[in-house]
Amino acid sequence: MPGRMLGFEFGRAESSSLAKPGTARTRRSSFGLPEISSGYITMDHNKRTSIAGIVGKHHANDKDRHDSKELKRPSTPKKSSVSLDMVVESPPALMFDAPAQSSGALWSGRLRLHVVEPSVKIKTLTMSFRARTTYNQPVHKGCPDCSVKSNELQAWKFLTEPKTYKQGVHEFPFSQRIPGHLPATTHGTLGTVEYYLECRALTDKEERIDFTRPLRLQRALRPGNDKNSVRIFPPTNLSLNVTLPSVIHPIGEFPVLMRITGVTSKRDETQTRWRLRKLSWRIEENESMVSPACAKHAGKVGGEGKGVQREHSRDLGAEDLKQGWKSDFDDGTIEMEFKAMLNTALKPQCDMESPNGFKVSHSLVLEMVIAEEWAPNRKPKNSTPTGAARVLRTQFNLAVTERTGMGISWDDEMPPMYEDVPPSPPVYHPIEDYHGDDLHEDVEHLQLESLFHLHE
Repeated sequence: MPGRMLGFEFGRAESSSLAKPGTARTRRSSFGLPEISSGYITMDHNKRTSIAGIVGKHHANDKDRHDSKELKRPSTPKKSSVSLDMVVESPPALMFDAPAQSSGALWSGRLRLHVVEPSVKIKTLTMSFRARTTYNQPVHKGCPDCSVKSNELQAWKFLTEPKTYKQGVHEFPFSQRIPGHLPATTHGTLGTVEYYLECRALTDKEERIDFTRPLRLQRALRPGNDKNSVRIFPPTNLSLNVTLPSVIHPIGEFPVLMRITGVTSKRDETQTRWRLRKLSWRIEENESMVSPACAKHAGKVGGEGKGVQREHSRDLGAEDLKQGWKSDFDDGTIEMEFKAMLNTALKPQCDMESPNGFKVSHSLVLEMVIAEEWAPNRKPKNSTPTGAARVLRTQFNLAVTERTGMGISWDDEMPPMYEDVPPSPPVYHPIEDYHGDDLHEDVEHLQLESLFHLHE
């Protein structure tokens, strides 16, 4: 009688059977194990398989898998007895005004020391405020000294001698006035300027714990009156007057007001005029950087202290306009107002200039296509194109900066110091009655002198 045990068929008389198309052809070997070949599954050698062999095979596979897991098990890292982190108490570091007039920004926080063991002896606990400049196109590719420059701006030493701390959290407050002449944090195409706090603790068992906290430094220019710029395009009589805001921001749009004069030139019976056909605008971001060479590769640039000038430019926003302006040929003017903006998906940078030669600036480029027309003075609407056309191109500087928010610097928010407050109340002298001659017109003069003595 045919039977089925452990997934195998016993007692089948068929010499072969067809399986579903697409499966593999299986043939039993003399040892009772299946052999796989391409094609359909057959059962040419249908022999009884030993149950003990199957069970032993499963046990062997389980043992092999168990041994492989034992070998691949990752080693548990040794847990540190001390850890460091930081709590920031001040708002984001924002500097107001240009570097020459800025008073900087205040930044404060607390360095926290977490002790896991019952007690740990700390030998040193230090923190430094550092600036790091990365050059994406160094003089020698692959050289770390040519690619990264790091400077220490401020250092703190929290312990003057070794000290034992018990289990728990221990805090160390700190504060720093960031100088206003420092460049803002910038991540450009040619390089980056970054700031960070580097903390380090050393135990008596020579265990070193490091912690790094990045610090984003921003700069905001206060908005002022709109800027008016005039451009003249010889040999024509055309002049362009553009009004732009004093500062713009990476997020949001800004208005651009333009006015073209000198469009119409009248004669006795005829007139020629320029008609605006197309207006294109785009915002360019220009980067320039000097990549210095280290002492090892100074020979490539002609000696120590020299570098290679790098420049890069990209468009942050553009648009073509074929309508939206108003032409007044009787007055000879063309007026238009449109909205421009930066593409935030391209992550525009703010204006920045560093003493090491890294500079980021922006400009608005305008291109106008004008065509010349001829018309009689009696019927100015009956115009005829003359076939002459010109492309007028000009650009204007833009000041891209962060938003100022309240626009109040830290030194403007501070109350007056005690020594700056004058003594109060003032000293009053007794006033005596006057028993002299009639003063008549000298009364006003007498009152002024009395007030003068009172202030003294």
